[in-house]
Amino acid sequence: MEFGLSPDQEALVESAARFARNRLAPGYRAREQAQCIERDLVGEMGEMGLLGVELAEAHGGLGLDCVTSGLLLEQIAYGDFNVAYVNLLASLCGQIVATHGRSTQAEEWLRKVVAGQKTIAIALTEPGAGSDAARLNLKAARVGDDFLLSGEKTSISLATQADVAVVFARTGEESERARGISAFLVPMDLPGITRTTFDDIGTRPVGRGSIFFDGVRVPSDMMLGDEGRGFVQVMQGFDYSRALIGLQCMGAARASLDETWRYVQEREAFGKPIGEFQGVTFPLAEAETMYEACRALCLKTLWLKDRGLPHTAEAAMCKWWGPKLACEIIHQCLLTHGHGGYGADYHFGQRYRDVMGLQIGDGTANIMKMIIGREKIAAHRV
Repeated sequence: MEFGLSPDQEALVESAARFARNRLAPGYRAREQAQCIERDLVGEMGEMGLLGVELAEAHGGLGLDCVTSGLLLEQIAYGDFNVAYVNLLASLCGQIVATHGRSTQAEEWLRKVVAGQKTIAIALTEPGAGSDAARLNLKAARVGDDFLLSGEKTSISLATQADVAVVFARTGEESERARGISAFLVPMDLPGITRTTFDDIGTRPVGRGSIFFDGVRVPSDMMLGDEGRGFVQVMQGFDYSRALIGLQCMGAARASLDETWRYVQEREAFGKPIGEFQGVTFPLAEAETMYEACRALCLKTLWLKDRGLPHTAEAAMCKWWGPKLACEIIHQCLLTHGHGGYGADYHFGQRYRDVMGLQIGDGTANIMKMIIGREKIAAHRV
């Protein structure tokens, strides 16, 4: 692995860092209170080339590698963990649409998402299908050249804000499980779609909620991938998003550590800065060590993806460890700030609540460990 960045990478990462610190960080708490992400910020990210950079120029991207995409997302999360969901979904869904899209309409949607003119979501989870993701009930019934979608999706990020979504629906029999599921690119303003938002304890600007489909007519050319194979084909992209999620969480952890290292030099006790006490710095030293290890794992996973090498196990490691470790680091930083850290003047409480959601969403820790175990058993089969 090459640990250095090219001049172009350095310039992009620095641009993202300035945007995160100057534009995003000052409004982190205000966005939680407003429970939305401003569209002008999304537009700015698109204009700056910060969305879907790994996509080909023909799709509106920059044709860069996945490592660079991860580094940019990490910087955005440093300033505002929730805004980084826009990057995450643009990359995950962008690759899905670029690889499996069939129509010029799908291509037009993709270019608008990368440009920051539109936002995209992925609608997989249902009330009875969370960890058992292949147990979907939302039906897509063929009617001539169209499909009629009927059912509910729940726990969807950007549920009420997304302009378009990648929606998984059952086109086959329930007994077929994963092999009876197809994926569609569905504009969210079609007749028959209604949406609600959850009252969550964190990630409130992301607007997690439910999407209801009541006989929503979708043209067949908006299907992504092959009929009945959408789940099998499209789910492969989740290895990519799991590594990105790890870096998203590391961005929030890095921001907390940076604030805490500055604080321990300013706060005094017993006549000297508290940073001179080992009881203060040792927990932070441990946090730094674990942070570096997790971040390196995430970057290695993206490096493997860029080279077309297997990375399913590594991606699952990023997904379960990244959110857990970030919560632990943020918790330690809060405690280091004493009673002040418990107040809303600092961002530790909000970061903790925001990051904690990813210990549940996009695959729980136990599911990730099952994937790792399955991959390792296959690799060591006798």
